[in-house]
Amino acid sequence: MTADLITASDGLARCGWVGDDAEYRRYHDEEWGRPLHGDRPLFEKLSLEGFQAGLSWITILRKRPRFREVFAGFEPERVAAFGPADIERLMGDAGIIRNRAKIEATIGNARLLREFADGDFDELMWSFAPLTGRPRPASLAAVPPVTPESDAMSKALRKRGFRFVGPTTMYALMQSSGMVDDHVPGCHRAEAPL
Repeated sequence: MTADLITASDGLARCGWVGDDAEYRRYHDEEWGRPLHGDRPLFEKLSLEGFQAGLSWITILRKRPRFREVFAGFEPERVAAFGPADIERLMGDAGIIRNRAKIEATIGNARLLREFADGDFDELMWSFAPLTGRPRPASLAAVPPVTPESDAMSKALRKRGFRFVGPTTMYALMQSSGMVDDHVPGCHRAEAPL
């Protein structure tokens, strides 16, 4: 069982899932729970959350630089142009998660983004953020794996043909992109301005 809070050598209390990993601390402090906007950044987040399914987030975080390199910076237009040779190239790259279904889903999802005008994907994704401030979870155990909003987001994306966008994955995206703020009480980020 993970403690709700952990205090690092810098004296700051953080959400307990951070543990003692320096990259997790940086991610927690600088990214997780902070509002993220833009079609490209949200496409990257969607893609990486899809690759994370069944794995730990730290695995994805450590491989993120290579993912960015081989997926053309997650520029949707460039990824949408990937073909069979690119899929084989990616399947041979040990620097990423070599899962054919997830690679093909990322390319397919990029192709679906061509149907959106600039900024519309961002608008769609943020339309599922809770409109009223919901209470901060009292503990890590109180953080839900799925919410009505993440379920609705998942259904809307699947209806449009997106893959690897289940409600649990979408809730993780909502947390990481700041649509919800699940820093637990006592965490130094819980009271910090976004």
